[in-house]
Amino acid sequence: MSPRTIAISGASGKTGFRIAEEALASGDQPRLLLRSDSQIPKSLEGCEQQRLSLQDSPALDQALHGADALVIATGARPSVDLTGPMRVDAWGVQRQIESCQRVGLRRVVLVSSLCSGRWRHPLNLFGLILVWKRVGERSLERSGLDWTVIRPGGLSEREDALETEGIVWTGPDQQDSQSIPRRLVARCCLEALETPGSIGRILEVTSNTQQMVQPLSEALLSIDAYGAAAATAR
Repeated sequence: MSPRTIAISGASGKTGFRIAEEALASGDQPRLLLRSDSQIPKSLEGCEQQRLSLQDSPALDQALHGADALVIATGARPSVDLTGPMRVDAWGVQRQIESCQRVGLRRVVLVSSLCSGRWRHPLNLFGLILVWKRVGERSLERSGLDWTVIRPGGLSEREDALETEGIVWTGPDQQDSQSIPRRLVARCCLEALETPGSIGRILEVTSNTQQMVQPLSEALLSIDAYGAAAATAR
């Protein structure tokens, strides 16, 4: 099987660069979509880099042309500018979706956030970030593309003892708290790309050492069984 070219937007971010590193480790070819002033770790210096503004549609189309998949890891950073979440998590995601549609790139994974869409949440003090993240998610859901949304819990920088830490996979609006290392979020994104059953789903992810380690394909069976049981109970 030939290596895939995986475009990663926000590839200089704390989650984005880990997605690129994990893609590289798995034998794929990460294509880093970066701002002109972004810096990347030495581990990624040999990767293809496309430096551009997401507002530059021709440059974005060129950057995505020929890629097999896109992982959207862009996200607004805390700032005094409270319009950031609207510009990055809603409009920025929409621009990337439209570019995928223009160039014929069908497979997209979006890194969002636990509690996306909830109005009454402390994180919304930062420019209604969870509201705008849901707007971005909805744009992807309505795109006609082969999409997956990954909603991670609280993000940690921890890198130790991850191999024995299990992912808690659920459907949308099932988890409220708990955390997950960014490295495991990166692996979740790549596993979603490799799992056809993840297409058309919102998947919430947290992790802990008590959770059994299992592939996403098995976790999806449990998610579907839970959904069927809940529907029957109603």
